[in-house]
Amino acid sequence: MSPSILFTDIDQPGLATREVYERRGGYQALRTAMTMDPDAIVAEIDASGLRGRGGAGFPAGRKSSFLPKGDTDKYLVCNADESEPGTFKDRELLAKSPHMLIEGIVIAARGADISRAFIYVRGEYEAQAQILDRALDEARAAGYIGERILGTDFSLDVVLHRGAGAYICGEETGLLDSLEGKRGNPRLKPPFPAIQGLYQGPTLINNVETLATMPHIIRMGGAEYAKLGVQGSSGTKLVSVSGHVQRPGNYEIELGIPSRAIIYDLAGGPPPGRRVKLWFPGGSSSPVLTAADLDIPYDFDSLAKAGTMLGSGAIIVVDDSTPVLDVALKLAEFYCHESCGKCTPCREGTRWTVSMLERIADGEATPMDLDIMASVQDQIIGNCLCVLGDAMAMPISSMIVKFRDELESHMQSRQVAGAP
Repeated sequence: MSPSILFTDIDQPGLATREVYERRGGYQALRTAMTMDPDAIVAEIDASGLRGRGGAGFPAGRKSSFLPKGDTDKYLVCNADESEPGTFKDRELLAKSPHMLIEGIVIAARGADISRAFIYVRGEYEAQAQILDRALDEARAAGYIGERILGTDFSLDVVLHRGAGAYICGEETGLLDSLEGKRGNPRLKPPFPAIQGLYQGPTLINNVETLATMPHIIRMGGAEYAKLGVQGSSGTKLVSVSGHVQRPGNYEIELGIPSRAIIYDLAGGPPPGRRVKLWFPGGSSSPVLTAADLDIPYDFDSLAKAGTMLGSGAIIVVDDSTPVLDVALKLAEFYCHESCGKCTPCREGTRWTVSMLERIADGEATPMDLDIMASVQDQIIGNCLCVLGDAMAMPISSMIVKFRDELESHMQSRQVAGAP
């Protein structure tokens, strides 16, 4: 059984309140952090090997160290805009243990000497936002946020900001524009947020799960936390498993376990009589894998070596009852709808991909259309302002490569049937 850190007693009644959270040892790590030098906090996070849990997997300690020193106004932004299809782990953390996130935010801000923090919550998370708002009030009343935290000279103001339901605002620079009151469009990088982010100031942006892990690293010590998982992928990870499995839900696993153990042992595998056809290991934006890949270790480097990515930790399972064309078309329609339209490769590429998949579905396509569609994906990847275009192109490309025979068979069957 994998060790439980973030999900220890997660279903305990009242855990969302400060009283119960403190009774379980909550905010003790913050008290420890307030006695540490800020550089020592960052050093512990760096020693833990923690990689960002939002999708990119960038080392969290290194990201903190990028912020400039000095008295300049700096900001911390918690990205709680959990909009990646198949991902719902942060929702559970926000609803059941909001104080763990708040404690992590204060620790991370202390380490980077930041005095202003924002939590950007997905617009659809109405209930979670209300729970978090009450938790923030409780934390202020106890002196965990606000002026001179726990009697020290460190102060931190935390603002809860709600989005309006745009997927693009999950992209860090689109989120920053939205926070500033603008339309959520991605920015050209460089400059990167660590140098010029919110209100043009240095900004540290981290995901909910990443920040919620900070108190446990301070409590355990970075070196001890690094013993969990595997080299290059330390610690535990929350995974959201959905699709054709018998026990969908959120699970905390130790990084490096076989993917099969997650899909079959934890989530129960496909319904009786069905088998895994394809699966997304890191949300809908990750290149798909097949049943032949189920024994790949579930960690950042192993999945990257297999040509895909761990991403947000959302495993979407598709069994052999579903045509791959249906999966591809639904995915392309989503990204086409959510594209902000700011850059041409994404705006036009997503639209053309939907159009070509519709041609296949309608029986109007030929195998040459698959080559054209694959070429379109190649033109999208790496050529957009942000990764939204890539998020569609990478899985679509993988489906063309791995399920070309099925797509061609569909074309032939539609043509034989005399599809209009």
